Amino acid sequence: MPLTMNRNVFITCAVTGSGSTQDRSPHVPRSPKQIAESAIAAAKAGAAVVHCHVRDPETGAPSRDLALYREVTDRIRESDTDVVLNLTAGMGGDIVFGDTENPFPVNAAATDMIGATERMAHIAECLPEICTLDCGTMNFAEADYVMTNTPGMLRAMGQMMTDLGVKPEIEAFDTGHLWFAKELVKEGVLTSPALVQLCMGVPWGAPNDLNTFMAMVNNVPSDWNWSAFSLGRDQMAYVAAAVLAGGNVRVGLEDNLWLGKGQLAENYQLVERARTIIEAMGGQLMGPAEVREQLGLTKRAPAAT
Repeated sequence: MPLTMNRNVFITCAVTGSGSTQDRSPHVPRSPKQIAESAIAAAKAGAAVVHCHVRDPETGAPSRDLALYREVTDRIRESDTDVVLNLTAGMGGDIVFGDTENPFPVNAAATDMIGATERMAHIAECLPEICTLDCGTMNFAEADYVMTNTPGMLRAMGQMMTDLGVKPEIEAFDTGHLWFAKELVKEGVLTSPALVQLCMGVPWGAPNDLNTFMAMVNNVPSDWNWSAFSLGRDQMAYVAAAVLAGGNVRVGLEDNLWLGKGQLAENYQLVERARTIIEAMGGQLMGPAEVREQLGLTKRAPAAT
């Protein structure tokens, strides 16, 4: 199949994530102020979309605190830099089992498992233009941790997103997740054309080899919009791969801490590097207004004060 390069590309910057990276780099933002400032710097560097989690400002640990999401949202919207806001809805589906001989009871201290309405509370409060929908259950690298997203949970959360007028970004970690996403569109839970993020190289989902990547790409309906990323040192290689295969790109400290060997990155630097690659390939960046038009998004005003 001949490649059809995407010449009008939008960059998503995944600003901080929920992984345990807070002590591995001083540039991983923790407080709402730091997260918002890093997101705004990424937007100024060329990111049309910023994807945000929140963290405990003191410890840096991932958080679901609604007040933290509200502050990040308000700071970004009140700035003089336009950007499309994408908030995670992936928190609250974590089960950590006991050891292999005694899986129950689960590890209560590490397990964070809540209902659909609570998982969506900050989305209903903040009304971002986009929020993520992790479209399947998956083993992660840890021995006994499972990211849990049942079909019933995904139908419930997806319908809430649709009813709120927030565009779901389907996070696809394997081909089966795309299969179920198409079923959600068929059932009318999600609308078409859908938006997909292809998540490559995340243990133990789809490996980041190009044969698997193209299998993922070929399972995305031709009228849908999609982006892709991979982790660590492969992040920039996947900028080129995604553009060549017809998609958009994601970079950021959620997925990669490094600009080069021994050189810790900031989010805006990763966006600048991605922009250089895209433009060197003959592509041009889309701005947030163009992304809103392409994806059918409605820009949200700052909260009334």
